[in-house]
Amino acid sequence: MKKIILPSLVLLFSLSSQAQEIVASVEHNSTKGAFSTPFDTIKNKKGHILKEVTVTSNKLQKPVSASRSGIKPMDLPQSVQVIDGQVIEQQQAIRLSEVIKNANGVYVGSARGGAQESFWSRGYDMGANNMFKNGFRFNSGSIPEVASLEKVEFLKGGSALLYGNVAPGGILNLVTKTPKFTRGGEISMQTGSYNYYKPTLDFYGPLNNSIAYRFVGSYENAKSFRDYVKNERFYFNPSFLFKISEKTQITAQGDYLNADWTPDFGTGIVGTEILDIPRNINFGALWSTGNTKSASASVLFNHDFNDNWKLSFNSSFQNYNRTQLSTAQLSNLAFTTNNGVQEVNWKRGLTRNKNLERIFGDQLSLQGIFNTGSIKHQIFTGADWENSIASSYTFGFYNPDSPETLITTETDPTNLLDYSYDGQSTIVPFPSRTTRLVVTDSKRFGAYFQDLISITDYIKVLAGIRWSWQESQATTTSELIAKNQVTNKNEIKIAYENATPTAAAKRLDNAFSPKVGLVLQPTKEISLFGSYSNSFTPNTGNTYGGEPLKPSIIDQYEAGIKTDLFKGILSTNVTVYRIKNNNLVQTAAFMQDGVTPNTNTDIKIMSGETKSDGVEVDVTARPFEGFNIHAGYSYNDMRYTKTSGLNGSFIEGDRVARTPQNTANLSFFYKIPSGILKGVSVGAIGNYIGDRIGGWNNQYDSTKPGGIWYREIPVKGYTTVDVSAGYEWKKFSILCKLSNITNELNYTVHENYSVNPIAPRQVMASLKYKL
Repeated sequence: MKKIILPSLVLLFSLSSQAQEIVASVEHNSTKGAFSTPFDTIKNKKGHILKEVTVTSNKLQKPVSASRSGIKPMDLPQSVQVIDGQVIEQQQAIRLSEVIKNANGVYVGSARGGAQESFWSRGYDMGANNMFKNGFRFNSGSIPEVASLEKVEFLKGGSALLYGNVAPGGILNLVTKTPKFTRGGEISMQTGSYNYYKPTLDFYGPLNNSIAYRFVGSYENAKSFRDYVKNERFYFNPSFLFKISEKTQITAQGDYLNADWTPDFGTGIVGTEILDIPRNINFGALWSTGNTKSASASVLFNHDFNDNWKLSFNSSFQNYNRTQLSTAQLSNLAFTTNNGVQEVNWKRGLTRNKNLERIFGDQLSLQGIFNTGSIKHQIFTGADWENSIASSYTFGFYNPDSPETLITTETDPTNLLDYSYDGQSTIVPFPSRTTRLVVTDSKRFGAYFQDLISITDYIKVLAGIRWSWQESQATTTSELIAKNQVTNKNEIKIAYENATPTAAAKRLDNAFSPKVGLVLQPTKEISLFGSYSNSFTPNTGNTYGGEPLKPSIIDQYEAGIKTDLFKGILSTNVTVYRIKNNNLVQTAAFMQDGVTPNTNTDIKIMSGETKSDGVEVDVTARPFEGFNIHAGYSYNDMRYTKTSGLNGSFIEGDRVARTPQNTANLSFFYKIPSGILKGVSVGAIGNYIGDRIGGWNNQYDSTKPGGIWYREIPVKGYTTVDVSAGYEWKKFSILCKLSNITNELNYTVHENYSVNPIAPRQVMASLKYKL
């Protein structure tokens, strides 16, 4: 270790109105390819330790943790985007969907009744398999908290080698804030439209020379532009960093969220038309309630044997519990005429859900750098294990006057075109009982090896392979509570104990997932790459003959060019890709005769091949101090390329539903660094989502006119623009934002229900004090 002056780094600090020379003790880690500052070593000329100094570098790139292997982004043969905490703060984001506006090609596919946000990329749903927090898969059935996020990493394209069973669109990794050995933090208050307010506390520091801590906590309470919809969230995230030695560290983190929310499936669809009604109208029952509790704990052990070899062991446990009681999504709507007046009459369905999941995960990995002659190797190898135990409860409602009779809808229909809240009950009018419990036990194991081979400084090859093994088994218990055992808790307990479970056959899938990529770097600022990867997606359900469905095999091809020009002032990434899924699976619309409608959701068919072709362009510019620009454009064309043409199959050449062909984003933020206007900031972000198909894709159906069952809902594209302005003075700062300034009206459409309007024009303000 040696003391040096850092002329190439920008040191941002607040000591006085005049700049001071900073002398920092730093160490250069050749493995990481970046400078890292040890704890409590940054001082001014007088030798005083600075409370907080942010060191940034445009030229040197840190590895992205989502890549797991320590490889620098310029050496990865795939596209990477990182949305850092500064962008999240400038944007005043309160939901992950707002953060994702900065990620090119990623978009919100649906709001899932207000319980969660569903994201899509390159034509594929990024469900639970593709959402990670600090490198561990987490249940995506809740809306994650933004307050604790240090950054969001988006690793596009094939990631099966490192993460196993993931969809091909890419993965999102949420990285939370970690402890520091310098004291600091902040207190903030956000407030905005519809009675929104959210206090947040973030403080950190050392307990002694070997232990540091951090605590992030927030409380959120808000109503909504939707009538009778509200949200209340309580969150905290404690963490500790143990410096065992100069080479060994342990990070322990906890995470807890308790969210009360109102189920809201938005408006409805009649045929292929979205109902033209005011944005605020909520068709859900006033007694609707929802609650999500999620908690996690993790321990991350890192040991550096030397500068070139590193061992990591990470372990995580998560617990998820979501309950919902409401009327169901709006479906099967139709126009009728009554005395010359058009109506849409609908009997609201009744629904109650309870979903639990416990996830145990372990990861063991080894990074190493060595040479064989003149060829450099950067290897990454290891194994991971995951066990998920998911419980899903189904409830039935019954008539209090006739407990023997189960009911599925309200008694009287409601005219949605002349809707009124007057006289509606705020208390659940129908008791319910548990009718079925399904417990799914899933186990996953994977072992992998990857090597970045630097043949020269300008030619590099990334090659690796993973073997994945998965086993799952579902156990179903029906009619857990008898009809005459709906109130007595002791009798309910007995009913549970005496219920007879039925275990389905175990499903076992295993496959090899290879990946190979070539990187050419004519200069250190330019990188050309191409890659091929293969993955598989296990499928649930059975064929007509009762045989388990085989996995779908997915091939991905990607090529592009990355630049990091003018010492990081301008960075670009242009990528082209093709994703070929050999066979998607869908629930069979008809039985094997092609005529009889299928009512068994367990019977599924291989529905056809799809291809997803696209181009993505990302640009980041920092033309002068304090000014940042981010821009992106994505083109995606995903279609069914081979189908059987039989009843129930999709139509060859048809675009896949919920995949916009064009998306784009553009944002800038400028904070005046000096002069009379020092501390003033302005910014804006624009986001475009192109035309897309809602509902379900059309299918061949010989019983329909023209032989086609038309189910597609055309949804027009839209653009939203948010602007912000703020001022920072000493330890205080205020930032105000006006979102959706044009008051654009559009929808996120999940299949043929949960048609949720986007938020109207709103105001948000944030007041912050740095500790």
